Amino acid sequence: MCRRLFERENLYYKHYLRCRRIFGLVYGGTMIVSASRRTDIPAFYFDWFCRRIREGYADVVNPFNRSQVSRISLRPDFVDCIVFWTKDPAPMLGRLAELDAYRFYVQISITPYGKEIETNLRPKGDIIKTVQELSRRLGRERVVWRYDPILLNNHYTIKTHLAWFEQSLAALAPYSERCVISFIDLYAKTKKNTQGLNFYELSEEEMHELAAGMSHITEGSGLTLQTCSEVVDLEEYGIGHGACIDGKLIERIAGKPIKAEKAKSQRPLCNCVESFDIGQYDTCIHGCRYCYANASMEKARQGFDGHDPFATVVTGCLKGEEKITVHE
Repeated sequence: MCRRLFERENLYYKHYLRCRRIFGLVYGGTMIVSASRRTDIPAFYFDWFCRRIREGYADVVNPFNRSQVSRISLRPDFVDCIVFWTKDPAPMLGRLAELDAYRFYVQISITPYGKEIETNLRPKGDIIKTVQELSRRLGRERVVWRYDPILLNNHYTIKTHLAWFEQSLAALAPYSERCVISFIDLYAKTKKNTQGLNFYELSEEEMHELAAGMSHITEGSGLTLQTCSEVVDLEEYGIGHGACIDGKLIERIAGKPIKAEKAKSQRPLCNCVESFDIGQYDTCIHGCRYCYANASMEKARQGFDGHDPFATVVTGCLKGEEKITVHE
């Protein structure tokens, strides 16, 4: 059923694009694609993503209203930049040639936590080697290290974080220009999913202590530290407020100015520019206990099991009765 709907919808969409070309309709906005805040597309759905770029679009179901679907153009002449988010970019390495027509960068979250917190990740040393190879192929400016989220308990202390950060910095600084940090926010579902781990939100004093230590460690490395959506002011340590979907970095990678406003759908403290996210919640199976994008590991596994690489959405498929809004 999914396959038949896909073929029909794909035929309609290609006819629509042909009409645009015939009548001279020209794209004139900024199209930044986020892949994805909601799930790990590079780690788990990269085959699907490469199929979607070949077809020229992806569909995204409104998480609050399944009858509403956004159709996001992935044609290289429409897309100004793709921002990838991942904890393990290994599936990308053998298929980078399929992205040759696109401007993009990759954000990789690498943190010190063990299997009791990040259940299904490969050993961090292996992931770091993958990131190094990715950077050799793409360049330092297109690989962003995220040390996110920073959380504390009796095991993961400030001292533990600083020691691990120093060790990882030595391996990653030659391969990335920036490291983005953020501190854990214990949302209701995060509290539920981390029961027994005794995490707590950092005090401002602890944030300053950690920032001072990380800044000292980073001196002379060529790596810039930035925060993500944080109230705390850490400028005295040379740590500014950053942006994950960064308009300035996108302009640098794209080699042209872009017209993109501050993202309205994100938290007020977020400095990201507007983008279209093509992921779906409850589909990432890394098993990170602190994850805000999964209601539970069981639900994430259901979403993962419902993935069809030929569908136009990450999990499940369209039923044919949705209202589709085209964005390009």
